Amino acid sequence: MIQNRPVVTRMADVVAKDLELRILEGSLKPGDRLPAERHLAVEFSVSRPTLREAIQKLVSKGLLFTRHGGGTVVTDRLEATFADPWQDMLRGHPLLQSDLLEFRHMLEGEAARLAAERATEADIARIDAAFEALEVAYDTDSLQDCIDQDVVFHQAIAEASHNAMIGHLTASLMRVVHDHVADNLTHLHATPEQWLRIREQHRAIWRAVRQHNAAAASRVAREHIEFVRFSMDEAAKLKGRRNTAQRRLGEGS
Repeated sequence: MIQNRPVVTRMADVVAKDLELRILEGSLKPGDRLPAERHLAVEFSVSRPTLREAIQKLVSKGLLFTRHGGGTVVTDRLEATFADPWQDMLRGHPLLQSDLLEFRHMLEGEAARLAAERATEADIARIDAAFEALEVAYDTDSLQDCIDQDVVFHQAIAEASHNAMIGHLTASLMRVVHDHVADNLTHLHATPEQWLRIREQHRAIWRAVRQHNAAAASRVAREHIEFVRFSMDEAAKLKGRRNTAQRRLGEGS
């Protein structure tokens, strides 16, 4: 009679799986440097050779890379693999922008709903910090800071959904539409009434999530994206009219 041999779990595999999970859930983000070997070895109660073997497994997967003289760093492979080809497609086919915003409408509405349902105290603290930084950017009227903090705020909510796919897809999507988001916010910034509306929309999303009101969070997040879609369409039309006027001016000279 043949007996099945017990499966031996190697510690390097256990450590690699734990680090991989941290990358998937966003605890370790692209660009983050892993703690020093001695600290990680103590945390996992393993030897340094075992830790190095675990790290090498993730390097082989493309999730980590070793920077000469700079330790081991998390790559952006999970986000870039999705984002890079879509950025090229969007440049070549501007009509895809509508499809991307439609997808963002679904994704961010669900992210806000789940965040309102699942956010822990630590998640709320991160969302509060992101919202406070966004408010400071609005108060100082720093357009670039508003663009940057807008991304951070939406990403904090996505990660509070505790859905790894939503967290990484949101990060990837923001990479894809970054230039268009920047153009849209620049357009809105020129109109005080519109600029105030988008600020109030962010405040409504923040309030609904931290109050754990899932229905309201989903609704206001979707309304925000609808407003973004409308304003980006208007900005594109305005740009088209200006280009047409400029061409006519050139023809008449």
